[in-house]
Amino acid sequence: MSADMKLTLKVWRQKNNKDTGSFETYQVNANEHMSFLEMLDVLNEDLVRQKKEPVAFEHDCREGICGTCSMVINGQPHGPMNATTTCQLHMRHFKNGDIIVVEPFRAKAFPVIKDLVVDRSAFDRIIQAGGYISVNTGQAPDGNAIPIEKNIAGKSFEAAACIGCGACVAACPNGSAMLFTSAKVAHLGLLPQGKVESDRRTKAMVAQMDKEGFGMCSNIGACEAECPKEIKLENIAFLNRSYFKAVFGGVEE
Repeated sequence: MSADMKLTLKVWRQKNNKDTGSFETYQVNANEHMSFLEMLDVLNEDLVRQKKEPVAFEHDCREGICGTCSMVINGQPHGPMNATTTCQLHMRHFKNGDIIVVEPFRAKAFPVIKDLVVDRSAFDRIIQAGGYISVNTGQAPDGNAIPIEKNIAGKSFEAAACIGCGACVAACPNGSAMLFTSAKVAHLGLLPQGKVESDRRTKAMVAQMDKEGFGMCSNIGACEAECPKEIKLENIAFLNRSYFKAVFGGVEE
């Protein structure tokens, strides 16, 4: 048996980046087995039947992998559940009669495109600046050709789990992208294959991050708390060490 619920949604509606935007209130019927996005699908079906404009929101895999389902729910990026993306948030975590406020990520570097959709291409440009390893094409090398210590491989793998959703930026009162950038720097910089270009990569990605208008990190820790993939703050420490080494020189870690 599934429990049906009636919910009041206060959804941010904004036609484009030039529009000031405002909240609009809707009533929607859902059940506890729906995901949050499925509940929004029901709302949009109702709006279309009423010949009204549906709410624009991003989604792709709906499996907690792609990171596109980014929105702020009752003041929290991705909603109230820890280590959970919006698409994996289910309505059983809400109660019948609840009022739910839904709005886009708020950050200078993430301008609103429409309603709940924001432009996160700044992240793409940070990756383009240096989030890669230069290799010659050809036959893939053997996976065990370069021995890597288990703890190093584990830290790199944990950093690589970042899906680039932007929750860290939305959670940070400064709008900082340090957790995202540090995860990408650590993912490659910890591995021997990535150390060759480590200095160039670090300086280029930090420079692009600053160019995009993200704020400074003040170690509040909200980014780690809201990250759906639980990326650790220690990656920011790694990025800071890597940056000082790249700029001023120093001993390799």
